[in-house]
Amino acid sequence: MSGTHQPSPAAGAPAALLRLLVVEDDATIAEPLVEGLRLEGFEPVLVSTGAEALAADPAGVDLVLLDLGLPDLDGGEVCRRLRARSGVPIIVVSARADELDRVLLLEMGADDYVVKPFGFRELVARIRAVRRRTGSGRDGTAEATGTAGGDADQGPLTVDRRARRVHLGGREIDLTPKEFDLLAYLAEEPGQVRTREDIIARVWDEHWWGPTKTLDVHVASLRRKLGDPGWIATLRGVGYRLDPPG
Repeated sequence: MSGTHQPSPAAGAPAALLRLLVVEDDATIAEPLVEGLRLEGFEPVLVSTGAEALAADPAGVDLVLLDLGLPDLDGGEVCRRLRARSGVPIIVVSARADELDRVLLLEMGADDYVVKPFGFRELVARIRAVRRRTGSGRDGTAEATGTAGGDADQGPLTVDRRARRVHLGGREIDLTPKEFDLLAYLAEEPGQVRTREDIIARVWDEHWWGPTKTLDVHVASLRRKLGDPGWIATLRGVGYRLDPPG
């Protein structure tokens, strides 16, 4: 973490009253980070190992700040296990700056990725941006955001926005919160091209700072889960459209 922290004007606002699980084993980083988060009005809970992070109740926190360099478990594995059992937003914090590392972590279910050293204000902004994008409750269940209510049916594919469930040919498809948001957005206007810029702004955030390749990663994952790449057509250099295979 770089720079001297001064509480932002938003400190104490309702959006800041969030319980954060901070997973960081380096005390020189963890202690000032936790103190800074408290000054911003957050309620940080610090653990120093992957095992402690996995033992924590995800329903009891609003967001996880996860360092990759843990002493007992690989942070990527911790991220994967957390995502497998909960929709709680996860921001990965790491010294690894390679784009491939970022993409792999996003594919494992992370919602954002911050590279060390980072500015404290940037981190706080990302926490709030992730919360706006995910709209998750403390139980880790994401609420529908930015999409019309009701179902979208495309032949054998049904997207239930209220329940946030997807069925294909009567079989439920297990999607991550972001995969669901992406599919629901494409299903609003099947056959209509959605530009990459529109998808990033609607499904992620208009001020998204992460790699745009995360969109391609999520599209590839959706295609695998739908069982036919023809469901999502690519218009090279433009974007994507939901195109039920004939």
